[in-house]
Amino acid sequence: MHNTLNHVIPTIVYQLGLLNRTIQELIGEAVENDRLIFSKSLRTQMSTLIVEPTQRCQGMGMDLSTLPYVILIDGLDECTNEDSQTELLAAFKECLLVNDLPFRTVIFSRPEWAIRTALEPGGQLCMVAYHIQLSDKYDASGDMRRYLQKRFECIGLRIGDPTWFSAENVEALVRAASGQFVYVATAYRFISARRASPVDRLKTVLSWIPQGQSTARPFESLDRLYTNILSTANNTYEAGGGPHEQNFLLLFMVFLASSHCGNFHLSGWSHDINFNRLLPILKFDGGRVSETLASDLHSLVLAHSNSLGLYHKSFADFLQEKSRSQGLFVPFSGIWKHLSKCSMQYIAECQLDIEHREWEAIPLNHQRALIQAVEGLPFSLGRATAMGDEIEWPFQGFEDWIANLRQLANRLKARNPEAAAIVSQFAGEWELDGERIREWGEHSPQVEAPAAPGNSWAQLVVSAVCLGLVWLLVDRHKLNNATVP
Repeated sequence: MHNTLNHVIPTIVYQLGLLNRTIQELIGEAVENDRLIFSKSLRTQMSTLIVEPTQRCQGMGMDLSTLPYVILIDGLDECTNEDSQTELLAAFKECLLVNDLPFRTVIFSRPEWAIRTALEPGGQLCMVAYHIQLSDKYDASGDMRRYLQKRFECIGLRIGDPTWFSAENVEALVRAASGQFVYVATAYRFISARRASPVDRLKTVLSWIPQGQSTARPFESLDRLYTNILSTANNTYEAGGGPHEQNFLLLFMVFLASSHCGNFHLSGWSHDINFNRLLPILKFDGGRVSETLASDLHSLVLAHSNSLGLYHKSFADFLQEKSRSQGLFVPFSGIWKHLSKCSMQYIAECQLDIEHREWEAIPLNHQRALIQAVEGLPFSLGRATAMGDEIEWPFQGFEDWIANLRQLANRLKARNPEAAAIVSQFAGEWELDGERIREWGEHSPQVEAPAAPGNSWAQLVVSAVCLGLVWLLVDRHKLNNATVP
């Protein structure tokens, strides 16, 4: 689900039409008749794009058993909007369960509020859904045992040693899982990493199992597993001298947040923030993201070309709860603070000559990164201070910067009105953000007092204007349709 249900119906519709030409044409006709259909309610989308085309096929005498009829939805609870969860469940009930259609829906989810209330007596799915409780009424030990046995046997074939593990090893892992399949799945991915010895890694995982695990702490084994895998990756990164000696955990959390994983997202900083824009700002070699950040975390994350994904939401929960991640915990304010400092440093280091317009000479990915840094800086600074982190906002000299921008806009009016309007608008937005941050500083005892004149970060920001930063604002309209390589 990844925090949104916007793609659920389009995905089902795509899969439905992919294997049947007739229903594909009917779905296409429905979309053609209503180009805004995907912006409407889930119930309307489902009725228009699934129910009606299927019923028309049925009326044409088509054998509906030829259609893919099982709809699988995994991780409904990962959509953090409970109203959206309720809306989707209602759409399935009203559209697919009351019509004579061949579809069967299977939903996998943790028992969050919307799901629980729908299944309870009086709930909309109470009498129409079959509920299998995998936690307290279903013993998954047998499934976990078979899973590990088969996977370990495959590893034995790969390394040419079928005796590399024992039945006792499997049982120890199953007991440590405490009924949580995610534990054995994560342990297996860690053990089976191809660049490591499965024998050594199995011994390592077994040594991480807490002794005398309490039933009052069902996540103890899982937390210990997550802690040790993440700590190992952190230690390996530090021992290898990561790029610019940056904090591994902080970098990992920034990239995780930019990938919109679980509840991690940098909403407000940019509507389309991604790896390509963050890498130059954080002084990170774009070709080494997967290799450097995720090379020792493949049991926990999926590394794509421009994002990270999580195998299971429980890892996101672990990272967000200080009581569980403890020394590995990184608060969101720390992420915002790091982004603020990196953005200011990146802006200051961009030495553009304001008279000779060297903007075009900057590689396109750095142009976009610079725009990202400039536009996101006010928001990230505000978020860091609003969350109570200690970061020095450059109040002194701020008015001079705004004044310089406005003077530049006035000088540009005659020869480039469009550029003047862009600079003037940007100055106004900065001025408004500055006023809001001052208010936070005046009313919040957690926010550090304004920095004294000569503050290093203030100097960086103000010097950016002198170095010709404003030319990126002047020419930014050229980049609206550009694509980062």
